[in-house]
Amino acid sequence: MNHPAMSIRLQAACSELIWAVQLNLMWIVFTLAGGVIGGLGPATVAAYTLARRRARNESFHGWAEFWTVYRREFVRASLLVLPVAALATVLVGNYLYFAVQGPGSGALRIVTFAALLVLAAVGTYIGPLYAHYELPLWGYIPKASLLALTRPASTVLLLFALWAIAYVTATVPVLAPLISVGAWIYLNTWLCLRFFQENEARLHSKGNS
Repeated sequence: MNHPAMSIRLQAACSELIWAVQLNLMWIVFTLAGGVIGGLGPATVAAYTLARRRARNESFHGWAEFWTVYRREFVRASLLVLPVAALATVLVGNYLYFAVQGPGSGALRIVTFAALLVLAAVGTYIGPLYAHYELPLWGYIPKASLLALTRPASTVLLLFALWAIAYVTATVPVLAPLISVGAWIYLNTWLCLRFFQENEARLHSKGNS
C-alpha cells in the first residue's frame, strides 16, 4: 500500500468534506438572513456559483464571495428559484394529502409523484446551468428540461445522488443542518460540469456551437 498516496487522498477527502459543511452553513445563514423566502433564491445561486468555482480549483474567500454573489443576484435568483420552490412545495403538499386519503386517491398520488419526479429531474440541472452559462432568465428551465430529456443516463445518476443524500438525511436528521444541502449542491455541480463538458464536446464534434 502506498501510504503517502493514501494520506494525500484522505486529506483531499477531508478538505472536500469541510468545504461541503462550510457551503451548507453559508447557505443556511444567508437563506435565514433573507427571511427564508427572500433569501432562498440568492443563497442557492451563490452556493452553486461558489461550488462551480471550487470544482474548477479556483481560489476565493468563501464568505466574502458568497455575500458578493448573494447581493448581486438577489432579484434575478429569486425570480428563478422561488417559482420552482413554490411548485415543489405545492406538489409535496398534494402528495402528502393524497397519501392519507386511502386507496381512492391512488391515481392522483401517482400522477403527483410523477410530476414531482419530472420537476426533480429538471431541477437538478437548473442551479449548475445558472452558475455555468449566461442565458436569458427565461431560458434556464427550457434548457434544463432539454438536458433532462436528452441525457437520461445523466439524469438518472443525478436523481440517484439526490435520493441518496435525502435518504441519508432522513435516516440521520442531524446531518441536515450540518452538510446535506452543501453536499448536494457541490456534488450536483461537480457532476453537471462534467455532463456539460461532454455535451459541448459532442456538439463541437458535430459542428454545432
